[in-house]
Amino acid sequence: MRAYQVCEADAIYAVCYKGAPIKVKTYANIEIPYPGPKYAKTAFPTSGHAFNLANRLNKKFTTSDFSVVMMTVGRVISE
Repeated sequence: MRAYQVCEADAIYAVCYKGAPIKVKTYANIEIPYPGPKYAKTAFPTSGHAFNLANRLNKKFTTSDFSVVMMTVGRVISE
């Protein structure tokens, strides 16, 4: 049995490209379609992971267009 502890976060820190939210797909092998892409996290409850990802993406694509956006207030939606 797993135990869960829900902790409050001050904000969510998202990695954005030119100010727009992104999703990052990773492929184990681009020549073989199986098992397919995996989606990496781009939003985090602490800023450190978000800044690390933004820095890695900026370095990989030789740009400075990836940044971290702090989101503190959101609109509640339903499915």
